[in-house]
Amino acid sequence: MAESSRVLEELETLEVYGDTTVGWDAHTPVNETVDEEGNPASDRRPGFGVPDLRAPSQRVYDHPDVERLRDHLRRNNGIQGIEICNPDEVERAARIFRRDGFVVVRDLLDEEHLATFRRGSAKALRQILEVPGLGKRKYVTESGRLPHRYSYGTASASRQMLHEAEWAAMVDLPTTTPILAEIFGSMDYMVLGAGGDLCLPGAVEYQHLHVDVQEANQISERRLETAKNIGIEIRTEEGSDEPDLATRRRIIDFCPAVVTINFAMCDLTWENGPIRQILGSHTWQMRPPPPEDEPDWMRLSTLVGAPAGAGVIRDNRAWHGATPNLSREIRSLPNVEYGAPWLGSQHKKTMPHAIWETLTPHGKHLCRHIKAEPGVWPPGAGVMHPLGAERRAAAKRMGGSGERRHGSPGG
Repeated sequence: MAESSRVLEELETLEVYGDTTVGWDAHTPVNETVDEEGNPASDRRPGFGVPDLRAPSQRVYDHPDVERLRDHLRRNNGIQGIEICNPDEVERAARIFRRDGFVVVRDLLDEEHLATFRRGSAKALRQILEVPGLGKRKYVTESGRLPHRYSYGTASASRQMLHEAEWAAMVDLPTTTPILAEIFGSMDYMVLGAGGDLCLPGAVEYQHLHVDVQEANQISERRLETAKNIGIEIRTEEGSDEPDLATRRRIIDFCPAVVTINFAMCDLTWENGPIRQILGSHTWQMRPPPPEDEPDWMRLSTLVGAPAGAGVIRDNRAWHGATPNLSREIRSLPNVEYGAPWLGSQHKKTMPHAIWETLTPHGKHLCRHIKAEPGVWPPGAGVMHPLGAERRAAAKRMGGSGERRHGSPGG
């Protein structure tokens, strides 16, 4: 059977939980990245294709290098004593979030919502993987990323997934909204976008530690108002109305611009590529270390034990990264991204009006800045492709650039 035919057959039964034959492509070299056209890249541009020089030498399930790494992870992977909250522990969840820069909350998705999100995640992944690979490769690597790793958001020609009903249905859940309101100190926060990441079995490389949002260290009047709403005592400099240094630090540390919820489609195990989060790093001013300097404890600081249906509520300033998936299960973490009440209102219109009309009243309020006008389809929405050139072409055909624009997190 031709490789492309075998891949298409695999995709027909693809699910984002449980064992699968998808992944483990030995013909895709370790650390290989591709350019916008799909050609193996000769230079390393800044982005998500940072090589992991400690990765196994081959992408083969039972290769000795893989077995050694698997044994190491079996014995050591995971944050010791990780705290997992229940959805009704709203204040506790917010407290852990502010302390650590993230919090894991079980059962954010009930059975119906989990099944819905799994279907949507699998459908989008099929579209990404159905593109024939180069040469004997099973799949096309997403432009600028390490092999077997994909982003739902960046693989979409619209740069978001809010044209899909499965993602839109998650913006306002009875389990998530109270926690987000507690974190933001208001019901007036907003949805910025939705996407998420995934790794196929055989993603043997560590993704480098990174942040999603840089802190601008600016305190606007509305950010100051948020600080008051969440209970920060505002102490001022002597003889001034300006917050003193300690107060400024608390405001910046505890009032993030962007918060993301990644939803687990399967149990996160020591073997299937659990996301790693570095505790407390949302308050750090230095840059994350490059892969060659990253200590082992950071590589092992993963969310092992987060069950399917749980959510990882993340401060987007916190250091995080993906880890090797040495299992036979796809690890998918679709997400919804939220902005603070003090962010600006200039955001790309990526949610079709017809989708917006299906939301709850609060969901409509959350998506007020990103919904398109009636009869206007967001450029690129509905086209999924791993290659940047193909995404740009699709967005241009549909009337837009496909580039992502957020309001400034600086307030």
